Amino acid sequence: MRYVTAAGVRLSAIGVGAWQFGSREWGYGKEYAEHEAGAILERALDLGVNLIDTAEIYAFGQSERIVGRALTSRRAEAFVATKLFPILPIPPVVVRRGRASLARLGIDAIDLYQIHQPNPVVPLRLQVGGFRQLLDEGVIRAVGVSNFSLDRWQATERELGSPVISNQVQYSLVALGPEDDLVPWAKEHDRLVIAYSPLAQGLLSGRFDGTNTPSGIRSTNSLFLPENLALAAGLLDALREIAKAHGATPAQVALAWVIRRPNVVAIPGASSVRQLEQNVAAADLELSDDEDTRLTQVARAFTPVRGVAALPRLARQRLHR
Repeated sequence: MRYVTAAGVRLSAIGVGAWQFGSREWGYGKEYAEHEAGAILERALDLGVNLIDTAEIYAFGQSERIVGRALTSRRAEAFVATKLFPILPIPPVVVRRGRASLARLGIDAIDLYQIHQPNPVVPLRLQVGGFRQLLDEGVIRAVGVSNFSLDRWQATERELGSPVISNQVQYSLVALGPEDDLVPWAKEHDRLVIAYSPLAQGLLSGRFDGTNTPSGIRSTNSLFLPENLALAAGLLDALREIAKAHGATPAQVALAWVIRRPNVVAIPGASSVRQLEQNVAAADLELSDDEDTRLTQVARAFTPVRGVAALPRLARQRLHR
């Protein structure tokens, strides 16, 4: 396992994203929540993974409970991150919910507590006031944000008066935005970018095409529209060719590309222990500069139908399921 050291913490380049743990929208079922999720975390720790990321909103606290049970005897091996969903994030609410997350996790302190989404209504001054109190009380050890622009990340740090060590954002070969400002700033200022959905919910695995599209929550993702799958052919072909040269999978190449960036770690989800093992192996996959450049170029050429333009197509697709 390769590790990234920044902002005073040392994290595995590949972590575990725990959104799926207990969440019905993924369709993994009771057996997964009660047994496989715990087995995934146990195996992750065995392999040297220490970054485990969850959130209070994931399965309405059930994900945190699953993580906590799995860490009962192995707390010292894990760096536990969770997130506050910012509904009325004024200090008393933030403090109460931070303590509630700590109780569900059943650990001594939350290593990284993150604001899950920007709240443009409640002033940042009020939001970070609760985080500052949690830091002072030892409930949390570090503060992070998620889905924040660079300006808002910097403003949060100014309001807190101490480092906001990370920004968790969507980052992959089909979500290149962080390359423009977040990643360079993190490198320059000893901060971290945590890449969620680094496989674009499975698009970059190369398993899907116009005749085989995912179900569950991923069926609402416009990337899996038939026309977008067709547009992604060049990128997926490049992933397959590079993967073949390394004896790897397209998903492993896509993960290796993300974590090749400075001060970046990735938190893919896993549907099984086997998939977890494959994700972790990507940390040891070394891409060449030429391979990196090729992937970046074909990724920038991929212009899928997104946003409002994709809504009618998604509606028609759901009607025909």
